[in-house]
Amino acid sequence: MPPAISQFFRKLGSGMQAFSPAQRTLAILGVAVIVLGGVALTAWLGKPAYSPLFSGLKDTDANSIVEQLRKDNIPYELSNGGSTILVPEDKVYDERLKAAAAGLPTAAATGYSLLDKLGVTSSEFQQSVTYKRALEGELSTTIQAMDGVKSAAVQLAIPEKSVFVATTPEATASVFVETQPGTTLSSDKVQAIVHLTSAAIENLKPTNVSVVDSQGNVLSTVGGGATGSSSKQASDYQQRTSDAVRTVLDSVVGPGNSTVAVAADVTAESAQQRSETFSPATNTPALSESTKTEKYTGTGGGAAGVLGPDNIAVPGGTSANGSYDSSDTTENNAVNKVTEDRTIPQGAVKRQTISVAINQSAAGGVNIDSVRSLVTAAAGINTARGDVVTVEVLPFSTAAADKAAEALGSAQADAEAAKEAALMNTLIMAGSILLAAIALIVTVLIILKRRQRREPVDLGERVEYDALPEAIPTPAIAGPPTTAIELTSIQPAAPLEPTPALPLPDSDALDGELKRAQIEAMVADNPARTAEYLRGLMDERQSV
Repeated sequence: MPPAISQFFRKLGSGMQAFSPAQRTLAILGVAVIVLGGVALTAWLGKPAYSPLFSGLKDTDANSIVEQLRKDNIPYELSNGGSTILVPEDKVYDERLKAAAAGLPTAAATGYSLLDKLGVTSSEFQQSVTYKRALEGELSTTIQAMDGVKSAAVQLAIPEKSVFVATTPEATASVFVETQPGTTLSSDKVQAIVHLTSAAIENLKPTNVSVVDSQGNVLSTVGGGATGSSSKQASDYQQRTSDAVRTVLDSVVGPGNSTVAVAADVTAESAQQRSETFSPATNTPALSESTKTEKYTGTGGGAAGVLGPDNIAVPGGTSANGSYDSSDTTENNAVNKVTEDRTIPQGAVKRQTISVAINQSAAGGVNIDSVRSLVTAAAGINTARGDVVTVEVLPFSTAAADKAAEALGSAQADAEAAKEAALMNTLIMAGSILLAAIALIVTVLIILKRRQRREPVDLGERVEYDALPEAIPTPAIAGPPTTAIELTSIQPAAPLEPTPALPLPDSDALDGELKRAQIEAMVADNPARTAEYLRGLMDERQSV
């Protein structure tokens, strides 16, 4: 093992031995938390990224695909109630190809593919029903391709043609639409669905298409068009008119100084109207012209008399010369004929009334007649149908505004208090972490300092003398500087029993004793530097 690693483990072991039981428990818990966190992080980083293999699956298809994944030993995850299967990204395309080869997921036959299964022995009824199902499937698939539509179902009511009836009923259609979560179909998309359906079916009018969403909301009614019910149309018209009038008033009296109320009466049904208009064609030659002329001259004969009783002519008496001249002209002139077919939709405005109130404090210098004229023009008022505009200047109540300002101020104060509390909590948490770190550092330093304190132990090697000889000059010891040691005379011990005289130590023993005393003094004065010096000596003495 390298010297650095062995030295590290020796230091770690000596440090652990110097810990108290509580400190050892905390150290073990800290190491366990670090190890567990590292294992969890490694597992999370090593987890493969999953991607959807299939989504919107039926239960039978999901079961078959899961069985296929289990056979291939591919890890998978299920989401969205089991309708979505997730697999690792590098396995997505391979598993899709395998599933497609196995015929998964199985798709129900829809659209014109139904006609492929018709045999030569199918009846006329089967053919007509299958053809209608094919149309419904094609329309459903096309509507599902629209943005925001999750699924769609189309039901067609196509009457059969018969020679025994004079008038064939009109075809109708109903469309059920399920939107994506959080998505609402706009009126433009509803109209697109209506016109798409009506254009795909022969003799199907857009007014005969009904659209309903999964929430039960009627988006288009039969006979009412794609704009909804008459009440919704009235509400939309009132909102548009109110916004237009308010925009004008805000520019005149300022925002918040006026209120607008619009009440519109709209038609609840639609109608068809045909009108023909005839007018003479000017500066146009006649289509045909005929003239008949009769002329007669002659003498003799009795003059025609007056009819008498029983239709018998009574002679006039005398005869004379006479003549007859008659002319008759007939002209067939061209006539302009205009035939107009009109469809009166549901929601046509029959009458509307507009009420405008202006704040008295902001109406100074404002001409009320001019304001009324602006409102009339902005709302499209038609006096011929009975539209009414009312403009009044009144003092506005400020209670709601005061409450709103008070609520706003309270909300701002609460927000500031919450911000200060969050800041204080952050500071307290940061201070706590800092104090804990400081306490940990101080504890470690104290432990290290206690570990470095050593007390001299007498192993029987020291010899007590009544008086020490004079200091013997010794060579200086290489290493950190040492502090001079002042030797004092040792007080004689209590009188003991006479013992045999011991031989005096030689100069080598005195030299070693002096060096030991100097080292002990250096250790007591600067233990940290002494420990570093000893560690350096130990490292130098190790074999390479």
